[in-house]
Amino acid sequence: MATEIELDINGKRRVIHAESDTTLLSALRDQLDLTGTKYGCGEGQCAACTVLIDGSPRRSCLTLATTAAGKKIVTIEGIAQNGRLHPLQQAFLDAQAFQCGYCTPGMILTALALLKSNPDPSDDEIAQFMEGNICRCGTYPRIVDAIHRAARMMRSSAHES
Repeated sequence: MATEIELDINGKRRVIHAESDTTLLSALRDQLDLTGTKYGCGEGQCAACTVLIDGSPRRSCLTLATTAAGKKIVTIEGIAQNGRLHPLQQAFLDAQAFQCGYCTPGMILTALALLKSNPDPSDDEIAQFMEGNICRCGTYPRIVDAIHRAARMMRSSAHES
C-alpha cells in the first residue's frame, strides 16, 4: 500500500506516494521527473545514481524513499544557482571530463561532497574519494583535472565574498 512521503529535494518540499520498497532513485525519476540522477547498475556499485543526502554522497538506487524523508536531498538539478552552472559543472565542461555523460551527475555530486570537506585535495585524495564512481568511457584524468579546476574556482569565489 502506497503511503505519502514528504521529501526535501533541492530546497523544495515534494510529496510523493510510494510503496515501502520504492527506492529514492525511482521516486526521483518516475514520480518527480528529476532524470539527471541515472540508473546504472542498480546495486550501488557504479555511483551513477549518487545524490547528496544531508551533504553526504549516497546511492539512491539503494536508498529507500521512506528513509530519505526529513533529510535534505540534493540532485544534479539542484546545484546550479541563478541560472549559472555550479563551478563543478562548468569545470567538467571546460576540462571535457565526460564523453557519454552518463556517470557525470554522480561524479559531480560526489566531487561536491569532497570539495566541501577538502577545498584543496591532492590527486591521491581525489582518487580515493571518487573511487566508487565508475566512468565506462575512462575519462578519469580529465575528471581529476575538472575537480582541481572547480576547487580553484570555488576557493577564488570564497575569497571574493
